[in-house]
Amino acid sequence: MKLLHTGESFEQKPTVLIADDEKANLKILSEILKSEVELILTKSGDQVIDKAIKFKPDIILLDIIMPKMDGFSVIKQLKSNVNTHDIPVIFITALTDVNNEEKGFNLGASDYIQKPFHAVCVLARVKLHLQLAKQRALLAQFAYIDSLTSLANRRRYEEIFDIELTAAKRDQKPFALAIIDIDFFKQYNDNYGHSLGDQVLQKVAKVMALSLKRPRDFIARTGGEEFVVILPNTDLQGAGRIIALCCQAVSDLKIVNCKTGGEDNAPVSYITVSAGGFASIPNSDLSKSDIYNHADTMLYKAKSLGRNCQQW
Repeated sequence: MKLLHTGESFEQKPTVLIADDEKANLKILSEILKSEVELILTKSGDQVIDKAIKFKPDIILLDIIMPKMDGFSVIKQLKSNVNTHDIPVIFITALTDVNNEEKGFNLGASDYIQKPFHAVCVLARVKLHLQLAKQRALLAQFAYIDSLTSLANRRRYEEIFDIELTAAKRDQKPFALAIIDIDFFKQYNDNYGHSLGDQVLQKVAKVMALSLKRPRDFIARTGGEEFVVILPNTDLQGAGRIIALCCQAVSDLKIVNCKTGGEDNAPVSYITVSAGGFASIPNSDLSKSDIYNHADTMLYKAKSLGRNCQQW
């Protein structure tokens, strides 16, 4: 399921990846669909995975009988990859045996079209699955997005945490997680009101999200003034640099908070954030709660050291 990012809209032309080793079939399918969608073509099954990850198509039309890697092997890889498992796959194949059709659906195919195909039927079924994908993405927007900040919400954070931690353990790659908290936010709300407090949350969320440049970098608002950043394949040094950019972006907003707060009644000139994090190659015994608790302890340490800093 492809979630929309800021600025995207469903008015954009959908993208369809077609994989078929017969040049004639690629040409015919292109003629049928070119007025409705953007097309990506390949004659090789082993190229489908890379193209699917790179271009994030809305649908994949996949032949089964292809050299090097057949369609059944391709869909297995697509469905096992976090970046591609939600892309609908429609088989278009000369295999008419019902057992092959059943196998295709069992592997996760959304539809199964037999050759020779009819242009009207192909177009109608592709448009149907594009509409279904659109509806799923719309529902996901409501289910996974924090309504105030438009960041991912806690539910999406929990899912991404599971996915990325599992991948890090499997591949033995570094994994980083940071908890970021707005300093003296309760005092800001008390002094300036919740309406302005909500505006602060929106501004802070926006600049931190813009500070994350890589496709798999992830940020969510998990409650109140707390945000969580997940940085796959990122070591301690790299994570520190990225979180420093987030913190600096918030400071650069220059949101005045001239009231005092905290146990030591220390003055605060502008809104800042504190961060606590975890960064390491996780072993198989390390749990989500272990990682979160470590980051939370480091956040508490950052707060105790005067705020507006990060600790790992």
